[in-house]
Amino acid sequence: MTSDGPVYVLVGGTGGIGAPLARRLAGEGARVVLGARDGDRLAALAGEIGARAFTLDATDADAVSGLVSAAAEAHGRVDGAVNLVGSILLKPAHATSPDELDETLTLNLKTAFYLVRAAARAMPSNKEPGGGSIVLLSSVAGRYGLSNHEAIAAAKAGVEGLVRSAAATYAPKGIRVNAVAPGLVRTPLAGRLVATEQAEAASAALHPLGRIGEPEDLTDALAFLLDRGRSGWVTGQTLSVDGGFATVRPR
Repeated sequence: MTSDGPVYVLVGGTGGIGAPLARRLAGEGARVVLGARDGDRLAALAGEIGARAFTLDATDADAVSGLVSAAAEAHGRVDGAVNLVGSILLKPAHATSPDELDETLTLNLKTAFYLVRAAARAMPSNKEPGGGSIVLLSSVAGRYGLSNHEAIAAAKAGVEGLVRSAAATYAPKGIRVNAVAPGLVRTPLAGRLVATEQAEAASAALHPLGRIGEPEDLTDALAFLLDRGRSGWVTGQTLSVDGGFATVRPR
């Protein structure tokens, strides 16, 4: 971390994707601000990489706004913000309770909306040298029909719609809004889906490149979209990082 590096806010920054992303960004000289609900994991990661850390519930809009505002106050600016909060619910619609649907929409869509709302207020409004990058997480389920994914598919399709509309709204301020749509990635959240060799092999076979994703596959894409030097002319896009799942059929 350097005193003049870009300032990046990571909501859900201690998870299976958030932690390696935080380490990567800090290692590249960024000033990282972490928000997560597990205080112990948050403190450990923040101490490891020299980040500022705030314990919060990302489903609380005011808490997300407070996190982004604190980052701007501490560092004088916010250059990028990523929402890494999410869940996986694998149930058909008829077996999904209203509470399960509400929870899925809240964790995956509302948290994304709250970050867009907060970051758009905090990011510089002039294109040079201002602007900023907001990156959200979608899923292959948001763009490809998968059985028993109705709730999560609805939430992630909402994220992609949010990306396009927010990109249009904030483009005049130089703020870019994009998303990454992964296939199955090896994280604790997806652990039960690859709990055995047979289960992992079955999942890998669905991906034309013959394997499930690793966290680094996602951090590469997220870091690219955050970096104005590499993706400064990219906005309103959802980048599929899914081993070809959504567009290519395995042989």
